Amino acid sequence: MIDFAIPAELATERDRVRRFVIDKIVPYERDPRLTAHGPTDELRQELVELARAEQLLTVQAPESLGGRGLSHLEQAVIYEAAGWSTLGPIAMNCAAPDEGNMFLLSKVADPDQVRRYLAPVVAGHQRSVFAMTEPDGAGSDPAQLATEAAFDGENFTINGRKWLITGANGAKTWIIMARLAPNPHLPEGPTLFLTDGDQPGIVIERTMNTMDRNYVAGHGVVRFDNLVLPREALLGEAGQALRYAQLRLAPARLTHCMRWLGAAERAQSIAVEHARTRTAFGKPIGEHEGVSFMLADNEIALHQCRLTIWHACWLMDNGEKARHESSIAKAFVSEELFQVADRCVQVLGGIGISDETVVEMIFRDMRAFRLYDGPTEVHKYAIGRKILRG
Repeated sequence: MIDFAIPAELATERDRVRRFVIDKIVPYERDPRLTAHGPTDELRQELVELARAEQLLTVQAPESLGGRGLSHLEQAVIYEAAGWSTLGPIAMNCAAPDEGNMFLLSKVADPDQVRRYLAPVVAGHQRSVFAMTEPDGAGSDPAQLATEAAFDGENFTINGRKWLITGANGAKTWIIMARLAPNPHLPEGPTLFLTDGDQPGIVIERTMNTMDRNYVAGHGVVRFDNLVLPREALLGEAGQALRYAQLRLAPARLTHCMRWLGAAERAQSIAVEHARTRTAFGKPIGEHEGVSFMLADNEIALHQCRLTIWHACWLMDNGEKARHESSIAKAFVSEELFQVADRCVQVLGGIGISDETVVEMIFRDMRAFRLYDGPTEVHKYAIGRKILRG
């Protein structure tokens, strides 16, 4: 059965989330603690406490960890509402990379790891990172992984360099991908490790200057300098990191889409209001065909993006991996929403490139959305291979 109706209870919660974001979170968009490298930890914690007070913190987590165990479709509705402000998902603890990391750990971590590393992230008390991307290639193609872990039967020793590691500065829960070298004890190959962020051997070299600023602490360059971890640091099975990464990335692509759909809606609402009130050549600019057509194109794009997201979520909720459909969604939604943001800047004219509204920030952040969790071209490559295989 195909049913596009949103249950009344979910619609009520969606509206409550949107009102919370507008009333409590939007005022923080001018806070000086929203820096060029994203919100500070102090600002994040303040926002988290606001969501906690409204019982809106980490609602996507499994019920066993204190969340509501939302389905993927339910997440789509709630995350879109939260995304009205780029700070909304941070407040509700459903922003990247924590949201994807929590999902992965809930599926793979053992009970002791859940207690030590996952539970504090779910509770909003600490942040997490997923350290995979490297300067020399590993990222969209993790097969180029160069960071290496040696194992002597008792301890792992990790050496290598990562960059574009979101939230590295100050994060407590670290998921590290490294290639386990041949050894007589465990299978070799890409492997995940779990550790505390303050371990000797984890060196934060610097925070990179990037055009986006919606992630806490920005994106770091990290060096692992003889990082020694015990056998218990192994996350899941040795040699299975690429499989686990796919487990994390398929739903994470969709949650990016959900959150940015909310931000694009916000940009459209600002552009529409401007088109109603700004006049030129004897009438509101929205009555000129050039402007009205841009707003119409935006409305079409927002609608199509929402349906694309919902379809992939529906498949996952029905037990499908939906890897192909999540790639379609990521490629399509990221490109379409960037065009929405671009047209909003155009409608706003001069103020569109200023910080008089949040549209310019949404535009810059939306550009980055076309890259993370796989550039559009990588997803199209995967989609093309799937097509040719029939």
